[in-house]
Amino acid sequence: MTPELTALALAGLLQAGQFALFAIPANMQLGTGYTSSPRDRPPSRQLSVVAGRLQRALNNHFEGLILFTLAVVVVTLGNQSSAVTQYAAYIYLAARVLYVPAYAFGLRPWRSGIWAVGFAATVTMILAALI
Repeated sequence: MTPELTALALAGLLQAGQFALFAIPANMQLGTGYTSSPRDRPPSRQLSVVAGRLQRALNNHFEGLILFTLAVVVVTLGNQSSAVTQYAAYIYLAARVLYVPAYAFGLRPWRSGIWAVGFAATVTMILAALI
């Protein structure tokens, strides 16, 4: 497996971990009656500030994974793996790991900076694959 694919697999496990990190407090705060329902109505209670941030961080990683997966596929299928793409893949992963607590604790402007590093690493992978 290429290092980029390994980083993608680890990013998938991070996403699963983020889901658990969000789902446990959400179920405790909203109740399983609501979270297991079809959610046709808004919850009668709101999530705590931290749980809401964890939900937004989870959703943000879903969005980031789309572009990162595209980058890994382009690099892998194009046989363009290089030191640049490998480092960029792990920089993306490290940025996503740091992003979760930065978002949960409301660290400004660090959260946005960390996000930008991960985004730049992903774009770097795509550009490196085209060169």
